[in-house]
Amino acid sequence: MAALGAEEDAFGRYRSPLVSRYASPEMGFNFSERRKFGTWRRLWLYLAQAEKSLGLPITDEQIQEMEANLDNIDFKMAAEEEKRLRHDVMAHVHTFAHCCPKAAAIIHLGATSCYVGDNTDLIVLRDGFNLLLPKLATVISRLADFAEQYADLPTLGFTHYQPAQLTTVGKRCCLWIQDLCMDLQNLERARNDLRFRGVKGTTGTQASFLQLFEGDHDKVEELDRLVTVKAGFKRAYLVTGQTYSRKVDVEVLSVLASLGASIHKICTDIRLLANLKEIEEPFETDQIGSSAMPYKRNPMRSERCCSLARHLMTLVLNPLHTASVQWFERTLDDSANRRVCLAEAFLTADIILSTLQNISEGLVVYPKVIERRIQQELPFMATENIIMAMVKAGGNRQDCHEKIRILSQQAAAVVKQEGGDNDLIARIRADPYFSPIHGQLESLLESTSFTGRASQQVARFLKEEARPMLTPYQSKMGVKMELAL
Repeated sequence: MAALGAEEDAFGRYRSPLVSRYASPEMGFNFSERRKFGTWRRLWLYLAQAEKSLGLPITDEQIQEMEANLDNIDFKMAAEEEKRLRHDVMAHVHTFAHCCPKAAAIIHLGATSCYVGDNTDLIVLRDGFNLLLPKLATVISRLADFAEQYADLPTLGFTHYQPAQLTTVGKRCCLWIQDLCMDLQNLERARNDLRFRGVKGTTGTQASFLQLFEGDHDKVEELDRLVTVKAGFKRAYLVTGQTYSRKVDVEVLSVLASLGASIHKICTDIRLLANLKEIEEPFETDQIGSSAMPYKRNPMRSERCCSLARHLMTLVLNPLHTASVQWFERTLDDSANRRVCLAEAFLTADIILSTLQNISEGLVVYPKVIERRIQQELPFMATENIIMAMVKAGGNRQDCHEKIRILSQQAAAVVKQEGGDNDLIARIRADPYFSPIHGQLESLLESTSFTGRASQQVARFLKEEARPMLTPYQSKMGVKMELAL
């Protein structure tokens, strides 16, 4: 096969669609090679600065040389070194040392590979949460606006996907919001629970640093504290093996998987409502729903969210298995797996939040379709109210119940066997038995009287729970989301 140019070759190799099609540039960069190895160099700098401040013979000139080359990464050299050494960290130690000859002797002093590897992962996970949280808050805000707008619009409720008591469009949306608010709290907790691995040595005992500082335990503890603060963390794990506990990865991916479950449920509801023609996601002027059926308006955004949410929910199995098979202080069978699942979880969460934001900013409601469906079912729901009204007018409850039972079955036969409309109310109007309440039928059938406290629940929930949770994110909420693909 003929050699390809750089541009053509990019399309001749597999590229993850998580990055090439969907994810935001910010999240893509967060898990990029440049971010990873640039962070390694910063961690080496933090270590050298802290060691110098505690009395090790490291010069200002060495520190300045490292500072000047933090982003001067020769990726080609690093790849060649890794191929030769079969060790990614030492490959980058050599590459950094090549452009920092004066500092070469003190780079990575006393550290093990997990000093840069694990600490970088924790920094990236923390920053990943910081990217996701404003996006989630934005989605909640958009849906809260939608819920408020349609707080009073009656709609048919469904249990078992069978017609049930009426609710409102806004109240149903609040069920979605409540799940997302739980996710917001869970993501905040998971981010805030993250600690730095810190400066722990090969098996977590800090033995190499104790030797460097000639048995001075206070200096070793201060070294750990200084590097932790420089990396932007308030706390470090007090005990580790060679790595931080892989249970941390379980906690991180568990909350992301839970977010995936919430978004899958929301978008499934939207897909079902689109089938009923009651609510639709945005559909652009030139958008094509089907290559064969030009009339179709498929809910492709919601379908994308469901598809990727399923992927996100399955990823938590990886850290569960990894945590369970880590032998003693560490085994390396975690490494290749974590390179994939940690990045993919955050990239996938980023994509489905961006897509859901786009959906929530353009939801289209069809009140007349909703009202028509209500009228098809409301006569049956109103029978209890009709019985009560007849009793108040002097009727016998049992006689009225039997009359309505017979008329309801006749009306149901028209709907199911003849494909006609529900004519129960017409039958009640035509029956002289119900003449005492004929004048009340309109008010007894007013759909707003069947939604209970739905409107009030929406107002209280948004005011007391949903909107206050968004306060920390007001300045970071995104502008209207446009999807590239």
